[in-house]
Amino acid sequence: MEIRHEDGGRQGRFAADTEAGTAELTWRRLDETTVAFDHTFVPTALRGQGVAAKLLDAAVAWAREAGVKVVPQCSYVRAEFARKAAYRDIAA
Repeated sequence: MEIRHEDGGRQGRFAADTEAGTAELTWRRLDETTVAFDHTFVPTALRGQGVAAKLLDAAVAWAREAGVKVVPQCSYVRAEFARKAAYRDIAA
């Protein structure tokens, strides 16, 4: 699965196009050093296959590279940040 990052400056998304539809994780900039991961969507036919986790991993890698902290607003992202210690270094 190919994940692309669409960066609009103040907001963007990580997306993967599939035959079942587009899966995405969206973000928006809160200030110069903080972004919110605010929405995750995976088409019904792809749920339970780790697609959201792949989107989140790509988004976390981008946040680390960009040097920004993340506010996990989406319920899925919030649960993963609470569950995985590996994400705590970028949590705002």
